[in-house]
Amino acid sequence: MKTQTATRACQACAFWNALEDDAGECRRHAPQTLAFEVDEEVKFESMFPVTAGDDWCGDFEKKD
Repeated sequence: MKTQTATRACQACAFWNALEDDAGECRRHAPQTLAFEVDEEVKFESMFPVTAGDDWCGDFEKKD
């Protein structure tokens, strides 16, 4: 029998976007904006949290 957290894992969530291997992006909320400097120029990039497929959280919504 699967535990509740196993059935509510990221890989089964509507907000999860698989990337490679067992990693994926959680797209439940807006991405975070990162600022960094490259050759004295400020660059901006946005990034969603990356999780393992068997991670879980309280915002789970089952995929259709």
